[in-house]
Amino acid sequence: MTGEAVMGWDLGGAHVKAALVSAGLVRRVWQRPCPLWQDLGALPQTVADLTQTAGSPGIHAITMTGELADVFADRAQGVRALLDMFGSAVSARRCVVYAHPARFLAPRGALRWPLAVASMNWSATAAWVAHRLPDALLLDVGSTTTDLVPLAAGAMTASGVTDGERLASEELVYTGVVRTPVMAMAARIPFDGAWHAPMAEHFATSADIYRLTHELPPGADQLPSADGAGKSRRESARRLARMLGRDFEMASMIAWEQCARFVADAQLWSLQQACERVLSRSAMPPRAPIVGAGVGRFLAKKLARRLLRPYRDFSRLVPSRGADAHWTASCAPAVAVALLAYSSMRRKASARVGR
Repeated sequence: MTGEAVMGWDLGGAHVKAALVSAGLVRRVWQRPCPLWQDLGALPQTVADLTQTAGSPGIHAITMTGELADVFADRAQGVRALLDMFGSAVSARRCVVYAHPARFLAPRGALRWPLAVASMNWSATAAWVAHRLPDALLLDVGSTTTDLVPLAAGAMTASGVTDGERLASEELVYTGVVRTPVMAMAARIPFDGAWHAPMAEHFATSADIYRLTHELPPGADQLPSADGAGKSRRESARRLARMLGRDFEMASMIAWEQCARFVADAQLWSLQQACERVLSRSAMPPRAPIVGAGVGRFLAKKLARRLLRPYRDFSRLVPSRGADAHWTASCAPAVAVALLAYSSMRRKASARVGR
């Protein structure tokens, strides 16, 4: 049993992320677009395809956030639907589901206690990081959200657990580097000598902003653009111009890049304020590092400099062989839940041998 491969899964509302672990090492990592609000039926096929690509591992460890998709009436229904769809591709006997804090349930147990598993991917990542760095602030900046998890003396010291609690404490900030509407990133934008409130329309997203600042990582934007058009810098600038009631041709590319830099800085400032608040109530030492994860962890690196703390990339904490470091950090919850499940499997096997 200890030699079996483990596949870790993070079932999100927009993407499925997966990581393969064998012999305690991360071997491969994947991210696939899978917008649940558009096509629930795509999830079983995505799971089946990735499972086959991975060589049909023996154990599957699941964490999730997709139960929040608005196609579900509530989180309990979402958890049940995700596990049912996953179970149509992989036998439930081979599955475990991550539950806060740092334990695993059989799918049947997860259905009995859905709130213990709903949107707990942040907890899986933090539980793994705490094994490697007892004192740190984990910043997982994703395509849609940012998780801030303080760690002190090897334990998670977050003041919230549920999404509602974490939103109130700013340990969950609904902002990311791909899918966030520009109207949610800055209340006003300077242009042509005046302040302009961006239109309350889904005309442009943070992916457009970071394309214009030259910071969007390759492969980060896997879903259609806001208008369904292309993803060149010119097309991103055209979408941003529309947010201000303008056409692209009304200003130079330099002007639109300046607007993008302002919006990006406004987002960074909102995250810095959340970090300052979380750190102000934490017992971690002053030089405890910022651990950056997620496709937008380039923002975590900037925040580490602003907060005068060292920076550690999640990928540097992970034992791996052959896995791409960028995607290892970008898909941190899938990687973490696989490693945690592998460690749990080894402990159980050792306990049986010791009897």
